[in-house]
Amino acid sequence: MKTASSPRIEAAAVETKVRPGIGRRQVYAVAGCYFVASFAALGLPPYLTEILPELGDGAARWAGLLYIVPTIFGAIGAPLWGRLADRFGRKRLLLRAQLGLAAAFLLAGWADSIGAFATALVIQGVLGGTFAASNGYLGAALEGHALSRALTLMQGSARAALVCAPIVVGALTPWLSPHRQYALLAVLPLAAAAMLAALPEPPRSRPAPPQATTAEAEADGTPVVEATAEPSGRAPAASLRALYAIEFAFVFSTVISFPYLISLIKERIPGTGPMVSGILFALPHMCYLIAAIPVHSLFRGRPRLGIALGFGCIALGLAGHGIAGSLTSFVAVRLVLGAGLTLGLVCMSVLAADCAKGRAPGGLFGSIEFFSKAGAVAAGVAAAAGNDWFGPTAPVLTGTAIALVTVLATALPRLPRTLRTRRSSRCPR
Repeated sequence: MKTASSPRIEAAAVETKVRPGIGRRQVYAVAGCYFVASFAALGLPPYLTEILPELGDGAARWAGLLYIVPTIFGAIGAPLWGRLADRFGRKRLLLRAQLGLAAAFLLAGWADSIGAFATALVIQGVLGGTFAASNGYLGAALEGHALSRALTLMQGSARAALVCAPIVVGALTPWLSPHRQYALLAVLPLAAAAMLAALPEPPRSRPAPPQATTAEAEADGTPVVEATAEPSGRAPAASLRALYAIEFAFVFSTVISFPYLISLIKERIPGTGPMVSGILFALPHMCYLIAAIPVHSLFRGRPRLGIALGFGCIALGLAGHGIAGSLTSFVAVRLVLGAGLTLGLVCMSVLAADCAKGRAPGGLFGSIEFFSKAGAVAAGVAAAAGNDWFGPTAPVLTGTAIALVTVLATALPRLPRTLRTRRSSRCPR
């Protein structure tokens, strides 16, 4: 006989369940392999303004567009690779992604023209997609709280690569140009593929039929995205659409500052070396590595609040880039941006884990990756156009505007509900 509290006990059990075939060590192994493979993919693009003059583009005018070439083709391929992973096996498609990266890096490192280099970046986008493939692998074996923590760990791997890679690339630049470092770093995804070959294939998950959920909607139809579905059901489609929109806006507002950040630093602080520029680039991602787990514990039950606060910090940090003129001020605004980055990434991982319940993980995370990359593509185009017309300050101001709009869109729908609650408590009927 079940007691009144048994549904809660069963829900808690589901929240922390790990399906047979994968354990904590395997989760850390997947995250470690992603870090190794993404070292070049995430660490070298900030140095496109240093690479392109070697290939004939003296003013590096193509930096913003080439920055997003892998992203464009990755966005096109991500949903397809996700569905193929659900059909033919997540481990197999994850290995494919690692080997595809290795081939693309080799071609990029030995390219001798803009066209050849761009072709290598196209191949990187089409054959890569290691982040979505890794998340699909984890989503097939984890769910609920366990999955949201694993996704937070995966973002930590990406941030660790963004912290370490620009610094290492900057330190190696006096001996080996960033262009040739592509070929050297191709060995990393090969090593990751060798490590992943030893992992088990996660069990095939069966999407559960839709059931009643605890998710709510505002009177105006706006979803309350922090509400979660029942453990055996699906998150409502409205929450999934909200997650896609937030993912797009978040990536746009953060990535838009990446391509021309080093140029902005050199313009504002003449004489800044590659090492210092790399450290400034990495500071927001250091914040994530330090604070992600505590933020996850604090906001896992209220991700919408965390996302609103995150976008607010992003807007403030990016606006500060527009007026920063010293090393100290750049450090300060990069740390504010890091606070927003941490809040946004962690809370979006919580939302993604909620939306994964009852859905095929490959297809879901492939779709999330599509919107993420679409945001990066739009950011790269906007960064290139803004830099050409108004200089390297324009991209950060554009990102500020998008972040502010998203703060309003995320926070304001709760206002009518709050007012209704207060009014009803003061004037009971």
